Amino acid sequence: MKFQVPKGMGEYVNPTEFCNCDSEEIKLKAEELTKNVTTQKEAAVAIFNYVRDNFIYGPGAWDIKASTMLQHDKGICVSKTNLQIALLRAIGIPARYHQVIISKEILKGIVADFIYDFLIERIWFHPWCECYLNGKWIACDLWLDKPTYDTAIKKGVISIDQIPTIDWDGETDLKTATPWILEDVGIHSSYDEVTKESAKENAIRRGT
Repeated sequence: MKFQVPKGMGEYVNPTEFCNCDSEEIKLKAEELTKNVTTQKEAAVAIFNYVRDNFIYGPGAWDIKASTMLQHDKGICVSKTNLQIALLRAIGIPARYHQVIISKEILKGIVADFIYDFLIERIWFHPWCECYLNGKWIACDLWLDKPTYDTAIKKGVISIDQIPTIDWDGETDLKTATPWILEDVGIHSSYDEVTKESAKENAIRRGT
C-alpha cells in the first residue's frame, strides 16, 4: 500500500545513499509487510515490529544501505533505524532521524565485555525514528529486539523503571534510551553524513 505524502514533507520521503527507499528490495519488503493494513498507523506498527525483532541487536557496520540490511539478521541502532525509515518512506509515510548522545552505560550487559570496554563514554550516534502520523511526529525507537530486552530484564541488566516497554502502539512516543541520554543533537532528514563520520571514527579507533 502506498499512502499520499502530506504537503511539504518531501524531504522526509526522499531516498538517500544509505536510506535507499527507492530500491526494489525495500519497496517489495514494505509492500509485503503492509499488504493487509488499511491505515498508516497499522502500516507503521507492522514495519516497527518487523525490524525490531527480525534484526537482533548486535555489532555491525554503520555504513550499510537499507536494502543491504535486509540480508542480515542483526544490526546496531543506526542500521536498524535506517531500515525502518526506508521502509516507511517506501510507502509514503514521512520519517526522520532523531539523534542523541547517550552514555555507554546503556550497553552494559547487553554487549560483550570486550566490546563495552572498547566503547567511548559518550556515544554520539544513537538515532531513533520519528514518523509523521495523524498530523504529528511520533518517536518509535526499536534498537532493542524482544529477546534481548526480555533477557536483560530477567538478568537485571535493565530495569522496568528504565525501559517499561519496547512495544509501540503507533500513537505515543517510544524513547527507550531516555535514561541514558546525555545530549539531544537534533533531527535529520538524511543520516548519510553522520553515518559516514561514525564509520570513519570507528575505523580510526580500530587503527585501520
